[in-house]
Amino acid sequence: MEKKEKIKIKGMTCAACVRTIENSVKRLEGVKEVYVNLSTETALLKYDPEKITPEDVAKKIEEVGYKVVRQEKEEGEEIRELKNKVFTGFFTGIILLFLGYSRFLKIPLYKLPFFLWIQFFIATPALFYIAIPIFRKALKSLLNKNLNMDVMYSMGIGSAYLSSFLSTIKILPEEYVFYEASVLLASFLMLGRLLESIAKGKTSSAIKKLVELQAKEATLIKDSKEIKVPVQNLKVNDVVLVKPGEKIPVDGEVLEGESYVDEAMVTGEPIPNLKKKGDRVIGGTINKNGFLKIKAQKVGKDTFLAQVIKMVESAISSKPKIQRVADKIVAYFIPVVLLIATGSYIFWAFFGNPEIMSPKLFAFISFISVLVIACPCAFGLATPTAITVGMGKGAENGILIRNGEVLEISRKLTTFIFDKTGTLTEGKPEVQDLISYGIKEDELIFYIASCEKNSTHPVANAIIEYANKFKRIKLKDPEEFEEISGKGIRCKLNGKEIVLGKAKFLEENGIKIDERVKRDIKKFEEQGKTVICVSIDREIKGILTISDSIKKNAKEVIEELKKRGKRTVMITGDSKKTALEVAKKIGIDEVIAGVMPQDKAKKVKELKEKGEEVAFVGDGINDAPALAEADVGIAIGSGTDIAIETGDIILVRNDLKDVIRAINLSEKTFSKIKQNIFWALFYNIILIPFAAGLFYSLFKIPFRPEWAAGAMAFSSVSVVTNSLLLKRHKI
Repeated sequence: MEKKEKIKIKGMTCAACVRTIENSVKRLEGVKEVYVNLSTETALLKYDPEKITPEDVAKKIEEVGYKVVRQEKEEGEEIRELKNKVFTGFFTGIILLFLGYSRFLKIPLYKLPFFLWIQFFIATPALFYIAIPIFRKALKSLLNKNLNMDVMYSMGIGSAYLSSFLSTIKILPEEYVFYEASVLLASFLMLGRLLESIAKGKTSSAIKKLVELQAKEATLIKDSKEIKVPVQNLKVNDVVLVKPGEKIPVDGEVLEGESYVDEAMVTGEPIPNLKKKGDRVIGGTINKNGFLKIKAQKVGKDTFLAQVIKMVESAISSKPKIQRVADKIVAYFIPVVLLIATGSYIFWAFFGNPEIMSPKLFAFISFISVLVIACPCAFGLATPTAITVGMGKGAENGILIRNGEVLEISRKLTTFIFDKTGTLTEGKPEVQDLISYGIKEDELIFYIASCEKNSTHPVANAIIEYANKFKRIKLKDPEEFEEISGKGIRCKLNGKEIVLGKAKFLEENGIKIDERVKRDIKKFEEQGKTVICVSIDREIKGILTISDSIKKNAKEVIEELKKRGKRTVMITGDSKKTALEVAKKIGIDEVIAGVMPQDKAKKVKELKEKGEEVAFVGDGINDAPALAEADVGIAIGSGTDIAIETGDIILVRNDLKDVIRAINLSEKTFSKIKQNIFWALFYNIILIPFAAGLFYSLFKIPFRPEWAAGAMAFSSVSVVTNSLLLKRHKI
């Protein structure tokens, strides 16, 4: 037995924090998997409830130095506290900076008695207020045998403060006073964390929007009374009343009323849809102008919107291969940085010759700067921020991507297999052509549709829908009616004998079909259409063709895929003739016809075995095995009908163009991940040598620890900002 749980965590600052939590939690018995996401500050936990509880995991996370948020009200507290620390730190740091540089400003403050002790008493309370959590987490990490950035921060800040204190009590020379550096160092760290927290909040705004879409209250109709209840109290089969302007609280069926419903959050379309008795509605959509009585079919966590939120959160918490590579780099990064910092100190203390200050002082500054500037925060944020923004943008546009792996695979796809019925076509029969012989079309439609009124065959529904387009035609019940299953209809209307059906059925009833009509029938059958012949008083008066309409964007989508060098295949259970006709109209490369649903997956597997990277595009219900077998399964359909658990990519809208949009989104999101990782790596490769002494070699200026802290903060924010640019991309 396996359960999933999302745990909210505060206090993570870099990829090393993620690794610390994951490694600690994985060691617990009963934990099957744990994925920690730095950008959303969450851990997605898969566990055995018989062996461990989420609270046990929460305690372990707190043991290694992080805070588990158990109540929503704690969410905003971190940003408020960070703002206070940043203000306190910079206010104090500026005072200390003024005192420390008063000698160079020719202000005789440095001549005050107990001048260093004044700086000590100004710096100490501020530093402890700002940095105690960093030191506390560093200690817990060391006790748990983990090296993370808090250890390095503590070494940098602690070294600057300790050397200042030792100078104050006359153990070290006065030139080792860095009170302003220790406070400003901690302040820049807090500023970086504040900016990250604000930016990370923006990356997950799409999920927050989805959550906000859920209704909070509902009007329950019970014993003919209207009762306001919280949405979580609703049950399946409850009847709710939704008034104009209210959110629909459940997935269900309209029992009474008629109203336009804004379904933009599901379909992305701004134009509201008319809902009437028998229509299905989705929770979270907005009732615009009328009253609706709705019978609840899905409530709470089972609603479509709840499933979408769950899927997006799960996707954001997943890790593509490229992030796992970055995690491995971080695992070796901190020990390497400690070696570089130590090596820098040894070089400048014993072999270097800085002209502007003593070698040991310069070595000390270099040591602190390397420790601070090397923070791999940008590494930790590179992937999750891009995925969070990308998944959120997709969700807002009706495109749900199940996990990060899909982002990597989608750009490598070579073959797209499309199911025909319901994917490339509308999935329902429609009247395509009507030809009359010696009779007005209106009259012919009247006889055909009136006879089909009592039939339950899908073809009959298509004919009635067609007749309804002609408002001037009033249908009539036949005097006699007989339906011969699988063949056709015989009826009497206005005293006339009507026979409808395929040509063979009419011939069986002794009705002669002349050569001209036979030529027309053959022409339409060659196009893959079903032909219905109509006789009135035993004389052929017309033919009507039925076929499944091709979706409006099908040809455009196939052309776009072919432009990108992709192979396109159509798979169907239909006859070869019908399939080839559809393929010809939309430009499909290859047709596999006469395949049963259970055999579609075998065809996908065969192509994969030939070395193809395969995407299967289907309706998400009877195509489930093929969707699962494909490298990327793309389930397309209306929001209420798709099988959420089927595909790797779920297209909520019934629009084939979303296949292209989904691939574009995957490619752009993965591109952002690569950019972020490149710049995070580039930043560290360039700036660590600068901090270690290269900056002095080039410009004869020491790289101050405060500058290192500012640069570190900027790198993290730049990665998050780059990810946020995804929001501007048109997909």
